[in-house]
Amino acid sequence: MKGLELVKAAMKRQEVERVPWVPFVGAHAGHLLDLNATTYFKSEQHIIDGAEEAIKKYNPDGIPVTFDLQIEAEVLGCELKWSEDNPPAVVSHPLADGSLKLEDLKVPCRCKGRIATVMNATSKIKEAHPDIALYGLITGPFTLALHLMGTDIFMKLFEDPEYVGKVMDYCTKVGKAMSDYYIEAGCDVVAVVDPMVSQIDPMSFEMFVSPYCKEVFSHIRECGALSSFFVCGNATQNIEEMCKCEPDNISIDENIPLDFLKEQCDKYEISFGGNMKLTSVLLIGTPEDCKFEAMECMDIGGKKGFILAPGCDLPMATPPENLEAIAEIVHDEYQQDVLRTKGQTAKDVELLDLENYFTNDKVKIDVITLDSEGCAPCQYMMQAVELAVEEIGADNIEYVEHKIKNQEGIQMMMSLGVRNLPTICIDGEIEFISIIPPKTELVKCIQKHLDTKVVVN
Repeated sequence: MKGLELVKAAMKRQEVERVPWVPFVGAHAGHLLDLNATTYFKSEQHIIDGAEEAIKKYNPDGIPVTFDLQIEAEVLGCELKWSEDNPPAVVSHPLADGSLKLEDLKVPCRCKGRIATVMNATSKIKEAHPDIALYGLITGPFTLALHLMGTDIFMKLFEDPEYVGKVMDYCTKVGKAMSDYYIEAGCDVVAVVDPMVSQIDPMSFEMFVSPYCKEVFSHIRECGALSSFFVCGNATQNIEEMCKCEPDNISIDENIPLDFLKEQCDKYEISFGGNMKLTSVLLIGTPEDCKFEAMECMDIGGKKGFILAPGCDLPMATPPENLEAIAEIVHDEYQQDVLRTKGQTAKDVELLDLENYFTNDKVKIDVITLDSEGCAPCQYMMQAVELAVEEIGADNIEYVEHKIKNQEGIQMMMSLGVRNLPTICIDGEIEFISIIPPKTELVKCIQKHLDTKVVVN
């Protein structure tokens, strides 16, 4: 089977000869071209060349055109902060700061801003590689609404649900238009990437996400393409609701156990994908670690309805040899048998000595993230901490971000007992797991810890 046929068969839950492999290459494609992320994401030719290089090296069955959840937001008036090694981050929210009103917003056309850049690249990549499943990634309605409204959206879910519904309706129209553009340009799969849905409870999901995402997936189906629902973070509580939105596929990261996802997706007859560890294995592991990780995922997922993929967008500096090792094992059944015989041994992580890390006179806030510059939930959680600390205004509060893109971040995560990202720990206590707290709640929690401290004159 060719790659496109294999991905389509897996998404339709047919038995396949081998598990299809879809590396989520975004900023990493810039790394393959020795470019920084800003230069890569702004250029049609670089996006084409990056995809070409990734296809040569990683022998994929499917590949995204690019992985950037800020394309729509930028066109709609959000300011971006560009980065050397991550996709850009949204730093202004026009519906929150009053620079725009909802009625002023129009659905952007295909020729607008970087939408045109990406669609032109899509057509050329598809023309060069018709037998590879090409994924077009759109920003999910809830995440796009958050880009436009900022973290105010979490309060307005309760204070002004009618207004949130109107914003979601607008974002759904944008999502349907973007789906059309990608499908017309040659994409076989449209992935609705909505990482911020991991931040809400199932009741809010059912009210503020389900009807809108269901409409997008129905539209993609009517256009003759396949769909995938991407989520980052610990969205375990919402997986069943995601299934009810009726996508063809759900893709997750390492925060959600793959066997749990399989169980839920089997129940609703939906295909599933993921959830290779982005940093501890793909970024800083060895090629052998990556082969074992791929094998574990393939053994859990099986050959019916499963697509092997990284947990999310690949870190830019992921060593190419690690991904090449996965491509090798995916296509070589003999190697798979050899690895199974060896068995997998967990990589030891030396825990940090935190005995003198916490003190009696200072509140220490540790935020464990993937990377707040490239992960939307991590970005907004860091922003919540910054705003809460600023409001309290005490000198004896210190907050630190620990990115698990490096060994220290992984060690701190393990030493604090953190299992899901992003997470806020205060004085060594896990306080907020994969949920961005309202400012009032976070201020109250920090103040509780502050009240236990000894003031040093």
